[in-house]
Amino acid sequence: MIRARPVRVDRPADLEPAFLRMGLPTSAREYLLEKLPALHVLLTGLEREQGRFLAGLFSASEAPGREEYPGWVAGDLRVRPGTGLLSGRKEQFERVVAAAKERPELAELAAALARVLEASAPPAPLVLGSRTFTFGARTYVMGVVNVTPDSFSDGGRYFGTEAAVAHGLRLAEEGADVLDVGGESTRPGSPPVSVEEEVARIVPVLEGLRARTDVPLSVDTTKAAVAREALKAGAVLVNDISGFHFDPELPRVTAEAGAACCLMHIQGTPQTMQKDPHYEDVVDEVLAFLEEGVERAVAAGVPRGRVLVDPGIGFGKTLGHNLYLLRRLDELRVLGLPLLLGTSRKSFLGKLTGGKPANERLAATLGSVAAMAAAGNADFVRVHDVAEVKDALTVADALRTALDGGALYQPGKVGG
Repeated sequence: MIRARPVRVDRPADLEPAFLRMGLPTSAREYLLEKLPALHVLLTGLEREQGRFLAGLFSASEAPGREEYPGWVAGDLRVRPGTGLLSGRKEQFERVVAAAKERPELAELAAALARVLEASAPPAPLVLGSRTFTFGARTYVMGVVNVTPDSFSDGGRYFGTEAAVAHGLRLAEEGADVLDVGGESTRPGSPPVSVEEEVARIVPVLEGLRARTDVPLSVDTTKAAVAREALKAGAVLVNDISGFHFDPELPRVTAEAGAACCLMHIQGTPQTMQKDPHYEDVVDEVLAFLEEGVERAVAAGVPRGRVLVDPGIGFGKTLGHNLYLLRRLDELRVLGLPLLLGTSRKSFLGKLTGGKPANERLAATLGSVAAMAAAGNADFVRVHDVAEVKDALTVADALRTALDGGALYQPGKVGG
């Protein structure tokens, strides 16, 4: 399978201040922001014919300076056949896509590159309950409500129904945009919980929250039978750590309820995932897993626009895998779907900060979510400490969209 992954993409928001400072009129700025961004795209899974096509574009170009198409660097045919790097401006990539579409045998290549070009646009708005989430300007917060006696993060502090409902309401007051209710711990090595026990834990909490807040509710489960009861109790989102890989009935239950879903990557199960996790290419394998989950969702009747994805930080990954995934989140944007990330209080943060326990990882959590938000690489973050995270995100999101560089940077000072 051909996969095109954006190694680096110029963000239009980063070019806009320069165009304002140059005094360009609105029409010129809009044109350049559409055409000029540069891309470096890693291609894998190419067949020989596709590689020859890409190599031939540059040599056959008739434009001055041979700038009609992106530059092409092929991978080492002895050790990495079928790989290469395309580098150029967005309009050059558009020409490649158009040329590839003219040849049926290059349809897969054209589709893969088209997904990269579309990845720079924010995902489509998402409706959850009574709220509509639009992406690109701010990072939303999913607050964690664990109704378990053995959570790694709070050790059963909110295990009872009344305590869990009160905790969820407190998170809503602190600004949580979604509340995620779970009744089964997924910490490494955690034992499974029966359907009956999981339902007994979460349904009263969901009902209690639904009666007292309009914040959309999510159910954190891998089981169709649990999701069915949770959706009846008021949940509008199914958050599945298995990415629709554990229970084949879960996609259908989600679709029949008209619910949205968040599909996470995991290697193995909670019982096995941290036993020597291994990847040949962690980004590629996470993408493949998530693509398969999305296909299952769509096949069951869940509209693609109601699917979110989560790379599964800490779920079958080493410290190095986690950090690399966070560094390369742009590559997951080729899915064109909202991205949810969960780094809150996780063990990799403890390792980075000298072995601190979960209840001492707030500062590290804030560092992780702020870094992702400032880069525009997260649409939702799933966290335990909502108030503190909201403050960090407010600063990070403001930095990302800042345009006040002085009087010469103001749109109103430029002719339209």
